[in-house]
Amino acid sequence: MGKTEISREFGLGHEHRPALRALLRELKDSGELPPSGRPQRDPERLPEVTVLEVFGTDPDGDPLARPLRWEGAGRMPLVYMHPEARGQPALAPGDRVLARLKPIGRDKYEGRTMRRIGSVPARVLGVYEGGRIAPVDRRQKADWVVPPGESGGALPGEIVLAEPLPAAALGPRPARIIERLGPAAGPRAVSIVCVHAHGIPDVFPPEALAEAGEAGPALPAGREDLRDLPLVTIDGEDARDFDDAVFAEAASGDGGEGWRLVVAIADVAHYVRPGSALDREARLRGNSVYFPDRVVPMLPEALSNGWCSLRPGENRACLFAEIRIDGAGRKVGHRFGRGLMRSAARLTYEAAQAASDAGADPEGVPAGRLAALFGAYRALLSAREARGTLDLDLPERRVLLDADGTVLGVEPRARLDSHRLIEEFMVAANVCAAEELERLAQPCLYRVHDRPSDAKLEGLRQFLATFGLSLAPAGELRPGHFARILEQVRGRPEERLVNETVLRAQSQAAYSPDNIGHFGLALARYAHFTSPIRRYADLLVHRALVRGLRLGDGALAAGEEAGFVEAGEHLTRTERRAAQAERDAVDRYLAAFLQDRVGNVFDARISGVTRFGLFVTLDGNGASGIVPLASLPDDKWFHDEAAQSLVGQRTGLRLALGEAVEARLVEAAPLTGGLVFHLMQGVPRRPRGEHRDTQGNSRGNSRRKPPRQS
Repeated sequence: MGKTEISREFGLGHEHRPALRALLRELKDSGELPPSGRPQRDPERLPEVTVLEVFGTDPDGDPLARPLRWEGAGRMPLVYMHPEARGQPALAPGDRVLARLKPIGRDKYEGRTMRRIGSVPARVLGVYEGGRIAPVDRRQKADWVVPPGESGGALPGEIVLAEPLPAAALGPRPARIIERLGPAAGPRAVSIVCVHAHGIPDVFPPEALAEAGEAGPALPAGREDLRDLPLVTIDGEDARDFDDAVFAEAASGDGGEGWRLVVAIADVAHYVRPGSALDREARLRGNSVYFPDRVVPMLPEALSNGWCSLRPGENRACLFAEIRIDGAGRKVGHRFGRGLMRSAARLTYEAAQAASDAGADPEGVPAGRLAALFGAYRALLSAREARGTLDLDLPERRVLLDADGTVLGVEPRARLDSHRLIEEFMVAANVCAAEELERLAQPCLYRVHDRPSDAKLEGLRQFLATFGLSLAPAGELRPGHFARILEQVRGRPEERLVNETVLRAQSQAAYSPDNIGHFGLALARYAHFTSPIRRYADLLVHRALVRGLRLGDGALAAGEEAGFVEAGEHLTRTERRAAQAERDAVDRYLAAFLQDRVGNVFDARISGVTRFGLFVTLDGNGASGIVPLASLPDDKWFHDEAAQSLVGQRTGLRLALGEAVEARLVEAAPLTGGLVFHLMQGVPRRPRGEHRDTQGNSRGNSRRKPPRQS
């Protein structure tokens, strides 16, 4: 390849030739480009300039990329992309760029965009209609055309998976349909879209199913018999896999009155052995993914809902942590073992809470056992409060579906003391697991959570200042400081917005063999131990405990810890993929629920301010959507970044983050989850009889608030 070909490839003009010659001369002089024109460099390192493809984000939300081509023998390098220049759109998965690289560690680089090459999705997911595919990804604005003979037998209205075909420079982009996924109007359309949009494996290979089918009951030999201990499971009403059971009783010791806790966890390591087909598939998936209409499990149903599920009245293999705490919830001691248990009862959160409130004992639970669980919980809670942890009050949204998959409503999921009880028992067991592996000098895949970055803290400070709130200096910041901020806004109109903004300011938790502690929980060491049915990280912790305590089969294989760094990075990615898929599913169900409410006016709050418009979140069900700048009253709008507001230069109308507004729904797209609103602020009074929807579930008439001026 010569200068002419290089100029043509990069669109260089005649005026760029001198600079190109100088660049090639420098490469030649440095030895990277010998006279033959074939680059000579270390094949295990990336060149200084190369083409990258963005595939995800790091814990701070910045793009991660990988080289488009990699011929090295080692693992593919990871590139942390520098944020784009001001005014440029952020990089998204699928974007390709020519980037300049700087090594920042083993197999890691920092990248800066030199030029965007475009975005070429490996697959197109959309709805086939009239010879075209309408993408379900809201970032893809244009349809794809399906040439004659390339439809794969797809019928109009079906969700399809297609691959791009070579295209001319101009005109619609062609694609070939390679898979039909089902009708877009079908009851499982949303979860089908989310599974394929995020590349979540949902079909088990035959060899993994065969191994799961051969599983059977665990023998008592080598196990501690816990079958007479009245352990109980407490889960959601719709749960099908029960991987943890709990027990508590009052206990006395040298330190006075306290509690003895037992947390029993399904012994997945007994059934899923290192290197097996089950193990390879579980590692690939990383975790289970939960949608409103179904679960995509990490393990086949024969295990996840069968031999590894702690069903009441059935013998089950388990690993258990016996924990002793004092009356203030501080740990006095612990031990781990391998046992055989039989759950006394399967309780739901609601049933456990109702029985506790009434001072009663649920059916199947011996007298006083539930009261003991709540007593131990209160002790653990006092220890948490003394540590000063970050406890964000952001209720999950629950999608209500009928038998046909139609959305009946979307409502906040209640957070009861029974939920917190299980959380505290699990946190205590997870801390013990990390401490035990350190004591045994065994490898541990920690659950780590770093403090917020300085840049995010500065943005948070500016936001909190708009509400008259202040935050401690970065060097003194502790989780308890955030807790005090949240306490100050409790019951105020901006409570939910402050909770969400504080959450966005936090670093994301991750898995790593290098312990940096858990900032949010204010813990020095922490590892996930309590959910091996649905999280592969927990299975690795189980295997390390089995090896360190010499508890028998299913131990961590020799040399398996050498892959913990890569495993931590992979499992962090699969966890975030699952979380994003679950959020996307709820967004799509919300759009489907609101589709027949287009034209209604809702009570909302401004939840985002950008130079191209606003984002609003409805008070009733948490649905969020965009308010385009063009829909605002005719004015010259100034984006005040410091005050996080848009200000009309002529009208003086100010639209600020957190402000209560009325928003009219003008567009709802269930397959993309997109919602578009127009604000009523600054708009003439609405005609009599127009609907105002306060909760997203019912309609009613209301008078308009006067336009806000400032």
